[in-house]
Amino acid sequence: MLRVIKRNGLKDQFYKYKIVNAIEKSMNSPSGVFVHNQAEEIAREIENESKDLEEISIYDIEDKVYYKLIERKNPATARAYESYKSVQAYKREQNTSDNDILGLLNQTNIDVMDENSNKNPIIASTQRDLIAGEVAKDIAKRKLIPADLVEAHESGAIHIHDLDYLIQPIFNCCLVDMKDMLDNGTVVNDKMIETPKSFQVACNVMTQIIAQIASNQYGGQSINISCLSPYLKKSYDKNLNLSKSMLSDEDKAIEMANALTKRDLESGIQTIQYQINTLMTSNGQSPFVTLFMHTDEKDPYLDNTVRIIEEILKQRIKGIKNEQGIYVTPAFPKLIYVLDENNIYKDSPYYELTELAAKCTAKRMYPDYISAKKMRENYEGNVFSPMGCRAFLPPYKDENGNYKFDGRFNMGVATINLPQIAILANGDEDKFFEILDKRLELIKRVGLLRYEHLSKVTSDSSPIHFRYGAIARLKRHESIKPLLENGYATVTIGYIGIYEASKLTVGKSHTTKEGHDFALKIMQVLNDKKKEWTDKYGIAFAVYGTPAESLTHRFASIDKERFGEIEDITDKGYYTNSFHVDVREKISVFDKFKFESEFQELSTGGCISYAEIPNMTSNIPAVMTMIEYIYDNIQYAEFNTKSDYCGECSYDGEILLDDENNWYCPNCGNKDRSSLTVVRRTCGYLGENFWNEGRTKEIKARVLHI
Repeated sequence: MLRVIKRNGLKDQFYKYKIVNAIEKSMNSPSGVFVHNQAEEIAREIENESKDLEEISIYDIEDKVYYKLIERKNPATARAYESYKSVQAYKREQNTSDNDILGLLNQTNIDVMDENSNKNPIIASTQRDLIAGEVAKDIAKRKLIPADLVEAHESGAIHIHDLDYLIQPIFNCCLVDMKDMLDNGTVVNDKMIETPKSFQVACNVMTQIIAQIASNQYGGQSINISCLSPYLKKSYDKNLNLSKSMLSDEDKAIEMANALTKRDLESGIQTIQYQINTLMTSNGQSPFVTLFMHTDEKDPYLDNTVRIIEEILKQRIKGIKNEQGIYVTPAFPKLIYVLDENNIYKDSPYYELTELAAKCTAKRMYPDYISAKKMRENYEGNVFSPMGCRAFLPPYKDENGNYKFDGRFNMGVATINLPQIAILANGDEDKFFEILDKRLELIKRVGLLRYEHLSKVTSDSSPIHFRYGAIARLKRHESIKPLLENGYATVTIGYIGIYEASKLTVGKSHTTKEGHDFALKIMQVLNDKKKEWTDKYGIAFAVYGTPAESLTHRFASIDKERFGEIEDITDKGYYTNSFHVDVREKISVFDKFKFESEFQELSTGGCISYAEIPNMTSNIPAVMTMIEYIYDNIQYAEFNTKSDYCGECSYDGEILLDDENNWYCPNCGNKDRSSLTVVRRTCGYLGENFWNEGRTKEIKARVLHI
């Protein structure tokens, strides 16, 4: 009986099927080529050649497989087999993260250091999180994720997002049920927090909850600020009682109560803005928070909500002081302003509030805008916030038949590399969709892996989320599995590079008719898979236009190394986000929004569009014209301008990029990042700690749309 000498020196019986399995896995990998019966033929030959031997080493078998694949003119699978072997060897190795961690400590691991533009990798707490992340990635790739999925990730076929958090019992992003937490009380660090009695206390409690939530998940969180409106009423009632006790004149008492409430309002909003920008979560950064501002006619405290929105906008226009005492643009919280019937027209009651939002956008890039009109068309008549910067939930009804959005979340994302598929298809559209279909199976498996991992989690893993109201109010030790199923939570199908895929396959941008038709076919395939998997597994899959802050560079770099420089594809240093128009393409803001709106409707799990605009602080009517266009034509859009500062010479204007893509002050030439404030839209959020090489090149290439 033939025995196989294994890598550890032990011996085992020879099994032909193991060779067949290994070859077929390589054939079915993203870079392999399947040939019918070839794996069985090779395994049979190796068995026949070895029948007179007593022993054969695993290394000899692997060599035979490789050369027999070459002899049969299947070099792609031979390379995939070698790659598969290396991944398996990697999974057996120990301390494979040493070099990555040392690179963080000596500041040479640039890819990880610049991965997130809102993390300062020099700060000790951030370094601690990044180092822990590298260890966690290593464990996940060796012990948790199947080898072929690791190989697909490493080869750039797909990207498994947030690998550094995958081994932990935490999820991506959520819509916080802050109203429930404030109205019914909550618990933070095992300490009861009762319902606030005033607006200022409510604002302070909210920021403490935000910090706790951010430390127990890895994505963004969104809060509808109308949850604070009842507490502004409480403050007014309290102030009125106090005023009446001091003044006999009722009119003067009301005047005094209004003045005191105005002060409470200003102080409370200032608390939110400063707390969020000064808090440091356990992952070494400010919380990724979005405040959702909607003048909803169903809001019983609408007048108070309008006052809160107004104060948020006024304080954001003012900005936050940097270390030199200069007011600059803060990155957080992200602001979203809903355009609706009662604020979009000149005779609308809250039109002046929208004008204030326009002034804020021109000065500070926020707020971004959601069209209630377009959103109702896409989400069964509902208007709600994205989870963080762009991830939207599908409509869901509770046991009473009521729509529910707050208290829901996303389990995680995996993104497919569309340009790489197009490179491999080499202009063959049928081949493109054949490869796409295979790679989407990998995306599905990553989604199911996240679901299976989280399905074992209990409410004790994050009490602030699952026991005390942010997501649910489960009992101790209760499983969170029911919250993952039947559409309550989502897993996400991400995609990147429709522009590049179109250029490679039809030879034209997707803004042309030919490219547009091809791009819509891609979106249809993604949506068909979403429906198929949702129906089959009872889990809500969602199609999501990936932000790709670092991925835009990672995929392009991998493909450049593998396929060489391809004009207008890998030579740029970045791929284009999701369905977006190429950043270099000259197109008007109106045409861009109109074009991308069609793709937003097919990317309901996550989408956003932007326009690059010059300094328009002196032309608010033009900003209003663009905002009014959003209301009628696109669900979710934002405007990018420049808001920079040089700490060396006090220059308050655009910081530029030189030929080497280094940021510098055009006034004094300062290139010291530590004294430059540069704020740019990264991919939904603003970034202020600089960007990776590819994203920097993309920022430099952007053209104005007006």
